Amino acid sequence: MKTKDEEIQSLKEAAEFLKVSKSCLYKKTSQKQVPYYKPPGCKQIYFRKTELEEWLLSNKIKTVAELELNTENYLNKTSKLLQSC
Repeated sequence: MKTKDEEIQSLKEAAEFLKVSKSCLYKKTSQKQVPYYKPPGCKQIYFRKTELEEWLLSNKIKTVAELELNTENYLNKTSKLLQSC
């Protein structure tokens, strides 16, 4: 079972988890590309590990087989629509 200490990460911990530099991660926060938290009146920023994992997996690059299947499905659907007209 995860504790709250393992769930919330500092900038340094999050950068280590993501295997990127702190400056790279900070840049992504300034561009609002990655979810983070900044408590009021605090200079530190924090991250939830689960949200970082979701962010990491959010931009999947499809394989050639997946792209071909999507294309085939689209063409089949389009063909059926054209035949019904």
